[in-house]
Amino acid sequence: MAYRTLKVNYCKMKIPSRAGQGEKILAALAEAGINLLAFTGFPAGGGKSQVDFVSDTMPAIRRLAKKEGWRLSDTKKAFLVQGNDEVGVVHKVLKRLADEKINVVAVDAVAAGAGRFGMILWVRPKDYRAATRALNAK
Repeated sequence: MAYRTLKVNYCKMKIPSRAGQGEKILAALAEAGINLLAFTGFPAGGGKSQVDFVSDTMPAIRRLAKKEGWRLSDTKKAFLVQGNDEVGVVHKVLKRLADEKINVVAVDAVAAGAGRFGMILWVRPKDYRAATRALNAK
């Protein structure tokens, strides 16, 4: 198989939409030795942005958040897809979900260089179990 799909946990928080806010958060994570599997940020309106932390060390993120005074969401679930970058690979993943009538809430995919790609995707909580089966996620 050209790719693998992992079940992952994430949490999110709202931050002021100002220069340097993301860097400040990422610096705190790095200083605490917390590795992220994925990080995404985007405008949330009202002068705020939303940042999502995808990690296999959610307890460490929660400890840091408490120390820093961050207001994190509850832990949520997503999928991380990694593999060989080839024409149509993202389509193959999304087709598996479409064939099962599972709606993708959001998706980010990127070529990672050296012939690799990565993708994070979100489905509704009610569809997570079915998506896990459709994607053969581990």
